[in-house]
Amino acid sequence: MRVPIGNFDSATPAPDCLDALIAPVADAVRHWQGGVPAERILYVDTEPEWADTAVFVEHYGSDLVERSANCVVVAGKRGGETTLAACLVLSTTRADVNGLVRRQLGARKASFASMDTATGETGMEYGGITPVGLPSGWPLFVDPAVVDLPYVLVGSGRRRGKLLVPGKAFAELPGAVVLEGLGLA
Repeated sequence: MRVPIGNFDSATPAPDCLDALIAPVADAVRHWQGGVPAERILYVDTEPEWADTAVFVEHYGSDLVERSANCVVVAGKRGGETTLAACLVLSTTRADVNGLVRRQLGARKASFASMDTATGETGMEYGGITPVGLPSGWPLFVDPAVVDLPYVLVGSGRRRGKLLVPGKAFAELPGAVVLEGLGLA
């Protein structure tokens, strides 16, 4: 299959390779709903040691710098209660965790969740966390710049492999809220 972005040898529609995906991501693809067909979500096999964005684009195409997004897990705290959420921003930006995200969560303090919390709660590998298959009930804050792209490279839930997803599909994920100003330069 033709790959819409990057220099990958091939891509496979995610519904055709559920065995290559970890359980929460495979379940999300299996039960996919929305205006973007699940077959447009593509899986590309990649080397795990090249998972971080800077190294990744060296090997798979410099055009991916502007077409990649990072999904980070955030913990908002207020009065002894912690709320977990995820943020999806272009890899060339950073999430406004202490401002916009904190206010959205109604938290006194917000910070990146610890690695143990992020991986334990999502069931995904650190360095591969994806918005596809997040825990039910989590808010997913998405920068509009991500939604506007025809295809976006994101994690697949593990360090090996990536997903290529039409940007508008992220606005349709459970719990998704598109937030202007989420990604800061």
